[in-house]
Amino acid sequence: MLIAVILALAVGTYAFRLAGVVLRERADLPDWLARLLPIAAATMLAALAATAALTEGGAFAGIARPAGVLVGLALAVRRAPFVLVVIAAAGTTAVLRLFGVA
Repeated sequence: MLIAVILALAVGTYAFRLAGVVLRERADLPDWLARLLPIAAATMLAALAATAALTEGGAFAGIARPAGVLVGLALAVRRAPFVLVVIAAAGTTAVLRLFGVA
């Protein structure tokens, strides 16, 4: 049963994404909406990142995780290697939690 649900979701997701590519030329969007779509996508991505960085189990995650995210963000803005960004963010969070900062 679980495999059937996973396969149905996979097929539905693929079909939904394929429909966007296939039907793009057939749909005429107003200019204001065409300009708004990239901004909406960036907003949704930022909201997802903020939710993942600030919450855990529906509650505030504490200070350690957002601090690690900020360290990672600062290194990413300075174009540090991805591995360094991930290690520094995780290390910051781990050290803060080691010292008792929730």
